[in-house]
Amino acid sequence: MIAADILPRWQSALPFWISFLLLPLIWSAALFGGWVLLLPPLVTWYLFAALDGVLGLNLENADPMTPEEDLDWYRRLTTAWVPLQFISLFGVIYYVSDGSHLSRLEKFGVFFGVGVVTGTIGINYSHELMHQRNRLERNLADLLLAMVLYSHFRSEHLLVHHRYVGAPRDPVTARYNEGFHRYYPRVLRQCWQSAFRAEREKLAKKKLPWTSRKNPFFRYWALQAVMLLLAIALGGLTGLVLFLVQAGVAIWQLELVNYVEHYGLTRKHLGEGKYEHVRPHHSWNAAHKASNWLLINLQRHSDHHYRPDRRFPLLQNHTPSDAPQLPYGYPVMTMAAMLPPLWRRMMNPRVRRWRQMYYPEITDWSAYNKAKTPMPRA
Repeated sequence: MIAADILPRWQSALPFWISFLLLPLIWSAALFGGWVLLLPPLVTWYLFAALDGVLGLNLENADPMTPEEDLDWYRRLTTAWVPLQFISLFGVIYYVSDGSHLSRLEKFGVFFGVGVVTGTIGINYSHELMHQRNRLERNLADLLLAMVLYSHFRSEHLLVHHRYVGAPRDPVTARYNEGFHRYYPRVLRQCWQSAFRAEREKLAKKKLPWTSRKNPFFRYWALQAVMLLLAIALGGLTGLVLFLVQAGVAIWQLELVNYVEHYGLTRKHLGEGKYEHVRPHHSWNAAHKASNWLLINLQRHSDHHYRPDRRFPLLQNHTPSDAPQLPYGYPVMTMAAMLPPLWRRMMNPRVRRWRQMYYPEITDWSAYNKAKTPMPRA
């Protein structure tokens, strides 16, 4: 269903601004401690899971030809988040580090909640920003990623994941039967390696060494160093530890989502190291209304990989005949991913049906099932 007239009005963008309500919850947790510490993760995970159940699915599609000038309020959303996250993160570090009203456990709880928000919202917004051609937006993406010490995600996502999704060279594509607790340490190691390798190969094509100033890893490291030093300046050793807690939680949130998005889905190998083109059926799709508001349509992931240049309000929802559907939105699916037996019981039958639907001619999936596929050299 096409809803061609919904985008020009600022009211249509308003539901996506709901993520900004999470920032006062962080400050409330820092101010009051106690049970208030539970609010950031409870609202982010459980409230939006419940709202998905109440509000159902959004199957409408915006006109993909909507002019750029009609997307102003959507662009403002992602850019406005960056300074607000920066102020909240380091403001709370300054306030909490010497806060005598909070125990050590409560301080940890505050920054667990901060990590839930910087991971669920901050990294997600950096993902939207890094895909834009505008240099300002790409630089803002770098700032968000530096705040969680995961700057290489930009190189890995743009140069590796989008190119090799569903193929053995993509570390982020979770293999069939690979539980999250095996996936997570593997992807932490391989994503950094593949990102650095991709940038090194890109420089080599220009006859430049990896030590060239054009290697973005030097910018990544510099930005991350600034964030670490700022945390120490504002909160000392305690501030550094709290900063690292939120970064760890944020990275965990990101990789949980990465795990869900492509679990068990592979592109057909055409021989001689070549794979079929990326299609909508190579990513899991979810049309749940409330969690797509929170995640700015990230769950329309099938269309994102099919058309990576589309801004989030223009991403299309694909029907079950075009793309595999998740039974629930990401808040529920990421919680299920933490319990591998439950995850396999929920998702493995869906992967098998997907294989029968799109690749009935493939009878031996053993080569596609390997959870520890070696990373080939270019």
